[in-house]
Amino acid sequence: MRVAIVTGAGSGIGKSAALAMLKDGYNVGLVGRRKDMLDKTAAESGAKERAMVLPADLTKDAEVKSVFSEIKSKWGRLDVLFNNAGMGAPAVPMEELPIEKFREVVNINLVAMFMCTQEAIRIMKAQNPKGGRIINNGSISAHTPRPMSVAYTSTKHAVTGLTKCISLDGRKDDITASQIDIGNALTELAARMAKGVPQADGSVKPEPLMDVKHVGDAVLHMANLPLDVNVQFMTIMATKMPFVGRG
Repeated sequence: MRVAIVTGAGSGIGKSAALAMLKDGYNVGLVGRRKDMLDKTAAESGAKERAMVLPADLTKDAEVKSVFSEIKSKWGRLDVLFNNAGMGAPAVPMEELPIEKFREVVNINLVAMFMCTQEAIRIMKAQNPKGGRIINNGSISAHTPRPMSVAYTSTKHAVTGLTKCISLDGRKDDITASQIDIGNALTELAARMAKGVPQADGSVKPEPLMDVKHVGDAVLHMANLPLDVNVQFMTIMATKMPFVGRG
């Protein structure tokens, strides 16, 4: 039995990854704030018997612990954690961003990801055979900012540091970490890009998008590697999006 947890599994990238893993035979814990969306993911998979719907607010310590406890209790182990849950903030000038909104983004994009990582490591170290893989959603914002994106970009740069630390500190216990940096996948959140988004030169232009299924397939590929092999960082993006070079 292969067991995975996917956070933010009710829509977009998380849903795509969860569907790919369920189709491949994984038992998957579907984690997110909205039970109705998680139920839809489970139903769409055609493998509801291998899906566990786990509604949770990952900024609450007790709810994080409960998610991992339920997985361990039912399935006895954890092979893969896809740390995908995240959020952005309104695109406003940096000095106008309310500090409460900045903290909210940090809490879900970084603190919650770390808490999930801690719980995953505790299970992975203790199980037999030990070890596992933690895959973090970095985003290409882990490399390059968009205009007026300080909260999101700062946390995604921090995710890169977290990924490297997991890879280093987890070596002795056969726990590895991978990071997938995604650019312009067609999800509910990214659909606005086809209509036009602010560019570094001050203009507003539409951007190309790719089918989110490719992201789910990429996460599955990383998840299925043996633990002595790792994709440390993968960038998957719409080929013609303005990222490489200067625009």
